[in-house]
Amino acid sequence: MSRVAVIGLGAMGSRVARRLLDAGNELVVWNRTAAKASELVAEGATRADTPAAAARDAEVVITMVTDPAALQEITEGPDGVVAGVGGSATAIEMSTVGPDAVARLASVLPDGVGLLDAPVLGSRAEAESGSLYVFVGGPPELFERWQPLLSRLGSPLHVGPLGSGARAKLVANSTLVGTIGVLGEALALADGLGLSRDAAFDVLSRTALGEQAKRRREAFEADDYPPRFPLRLALKDAELVSAAARASGIELRLSEAARSWLADADAASWGERDYAAVLAWILENAGLDVPDEKQDERDQQDDEQPIADREATDQGKDDQ
Repeated sequence: MSRVAVIGLGAMGSRVARRLLDAGNELVVWNRTAAKASELVAEGATRADTPAAAARDAEVVITMVTDPAALQEITEGPDGVVAGVGGSATAIEMSTVGPDAVARLASVLPDGVGLLDAPVLGSRAEAESGSLYVFVGGPPELFERWQPLLSRLGSPLHVGPLGSGARAKLVANSTLVGTIGVLGEALALADGLGLSRDAAFDVLSRTALGEQAKRRREAFEADDYPPRFPLRLALKDAELVSAAARASGIELRLSEAARSWLADADAASWGERDYAAVLAWILENAGLDVPDEKQDERDQQDDEQPIADREATDQGKDDQ
């Protein structure tokens, strides 16, 4: 077993830390809000006062934070990871921050310290069960050294040299954000065409969107989205995709459209809702959110209206 430091105990970092602790590793943790470390400390982890203290004497230092600014804050400066890590330690950067942030981290780490970038695909449930997909960039020999530890978290896949993990995560995220945007627009189209929600979901479950349609149906119909992944973070990830595409000279029209839905929802204070709530946002702002019972009432009124009256109404519409 190894002496492991985990920096950042948010929804994902805390679950990663617990799995590593349960595997018998000696665990040191740090989080800006110290109280978030209490449960892990009660189970045997050590709480450090600073990221530098957490990294000192650790064989591997895992960082898992919100964005590039947070990564820079915990790694640089007199109390940052860089000030404490040394020897033959390895830093494993598991946040979704993009390749530029990984390159910056590589440039400030002391000589002799190894670095892997290993962002994950999955949410809280996958982190708890150890079924995350882990995209790893870095030297093959360093990946092989830490593959057993990463396997405790899920399925690690070596995708290339340093920075490749971050690039792979952006590629994956471009499909996730785009898929849920397309699903929302498909449901809006179904409403506009007068197709019932039940029929729409049944149809979509038989298309390339089938997995997402089945997965999101219950939450959508209940209008209850458990906050597994905040919309504001999905927007952050979408913006990383957009920035990377621009830097590469690539035009991503579908990804940009999906990002704009997230941006509009976030601007309307939906940021703390689960990102799947963007489905409701799309329908609400398509102006087509007519509950099925209201549509049934309209259909019934049409059925009860005398034929002559309906013909007169239709003629009036034609004359307009």
